[in-house]
Amino acid sequence: TGNGPFPGIIDLYGTGGGLPEYRACLLANYGFAVLALAFYSYEDLPKEMKEFHLEYFEEAVNYMLKHTQVKGPGIGLLGISKGGDLCVSMASFLKGITATALINGSVANVGAVLRYKDITIPPLGLNLKRIKVSKSGIADISDLLNNPLEGPDQQSFIPLEKAECRFLFIVGQDDRNWKSEFFAVEGSKRLEAHGKEKPEIVCYPEAGHYIEPPFFPMCAASMHLLVGKPVEWGGEPKAHCEAQIDAWQQIQAFFHKHLTGKPSGTSSKL
Repeated sequence: TGNGPFPGIIDLYGTGGGLPEYRACLLANYGFAVLALAFYSYEDLPKEMKEFHLEYFEEAVNYMLKHTQVKGPGIGLLGISKGGDLCVSMASFLKGITATALINGSVANVGAVLRYKDITIPPLGLNLKRIKVSKSGIADISDLLNNPLEGPDQQSFIPLEKAECRFLFIVGQDDRNWKSEFFAVEGSKRLEAHGKEKPEIVCYPEAGHYIEPPFFPMCAASMHLLVGKPVEWGGEPKAHCEAQIDAWQQIQAFFHKHLTGKPSGTSSKL
């Protein structure tokens, strides 16, 4: 797709940590300049999720905005799971974000304290008694988290109405990790209440938590580093695979529209 500059995207994964780069590599094939950003459990980054400082993510945003291969004026964010709420926080507090796409993300801060300058957002409360474990030893954690609309947990709701970007929520309605559809709907209500554009919400009835790029095998259950045991992620295999194919197109179309102003499909073929 030529020599650039290209629309820029920062890509974040979840609580697995480390630096998964495959999604960023695949997106780069479609005319985007993509930075896969590790945020813990990688090289000299913290080994565990205790607190995150948004200044670290701000450095990445500024790096992209200044990069000669990145076409401005703003960049996109793509996050799955914990990466999703980090993207919401980045969009809410940092300048230069034009489009934010979340794959089964949360609109409340989860799992670790978030700090930025003099702002502190506590993690959403949880109750370990709400974990159900099946005979096979696999945990159902879908009711683990508190409701971010109630009591002190409201402090964990990220003020996404401060964001100056467009949002896309990709939702697997069989997500067993947490209530992704609830988060998307409540995020939408909050944006509307503050007179902001409604986000795009794309729901897949039988898709689970890990909506990956097309043709990746469905991950039905695996070890959850924060819970300390294997958990079920949800998803009916055929529907989940079809959702991965469609979501990939939706994400690219969303970024093409808001980062380049051109609809996708004009040049690239899958």
